Amino acid sequence: MMYRILKVELFKLFREAKTWYAIVAVLIIEFIIFFAAYYQGKTILELLLDNLRQSFYFEGNLLNGNLLLYIVLNSLWFNLPLILMIVSSALITEEYKTGTLKTLMLQAVSKKKLILAKYITSLIFTISILALLMLSSFVLAYSIFGDGDLVVYLGTLNFFPAEEAFSRILWAFASGTLSMIFFTTVSVTLGIILKEPTKTWIASALFLILSSLFIKADFGEIGDYFFPKLTNSWQRFFAYDLDIYGILQDNLLLVGYTILFAVIGIYKFNKTDIG
Repeated sequence: MMYRILKVELFKLFREAKTWYAIVAVLIIEFIIFFAAYYQGKTILELLLDNLRQSFYFEGNLLNGNLLLYIVLNSLWFNLPLILMIVSSALITEEYKTGTLKTLMLQAVSKKKLILAKYITSLIFTISILALLMLSSFVLAYSIFGDGDLVVYLGTLNFFPAEEAFSRILWAFASGTLSMIFFTTVSVTLGIILKEPTKTWIASALFLILSSLFIKADFGEIGDYFFPKLTNSWQRFFAYDLDIYGILQDNLLLVGYTILFAVIGIYKFNKTDIG
């Protein structure tokens, strides 16, 4: 029964035009980043690092695939979750709007299984988009810009050899995927609570904006356990000295927050009278 419900939810998701618009939008943003880097990035980078070249030796071209992948990570971590949240929240809000949920309930479909299937569908969609983004970014970055050392600025300039940069970027994408799953899970829960598409989109955007603002806020030691800080954990892979334990703890906490929001949504949906 659960498998059939999930199969139907996935079919409905990829039948919707907005799903494919979202995929195209992500690829367009990615293309713009690469286009801008190809025509302007080298000049800007040379100006920034001209003095450093007198003191350090860099292997290969600094405007390389590894740097472009890092730029993609930074550039999409606001635009991407917003797009994903809009699509994911529509899994529930559109069915409230069209009355499809009432029809489903008349077919004796389990409310718990139905809403769980929607969360799983959101999860699959998010992972699929991140996999597509990662694959296309890697192919474009290395085919156009080649390989080379990575230089990033996180309070100080950090330099990584090409091989090390590649592994750090891979792990950063994995950690970032957990952040995207968190945001899409929140959007489904907001959809359950608010029911209307427009209200849910506004609430999702507000949630994302506040999360971005709180990343910079100082809440003392307790702030390290606050979910806005945890959604930025992927950046920790570009610290010179890797704190594996700290990164693992952050990601496990974020998974915990994701499950908590899903549990809240499932509980709320079960208690709501659809009819």
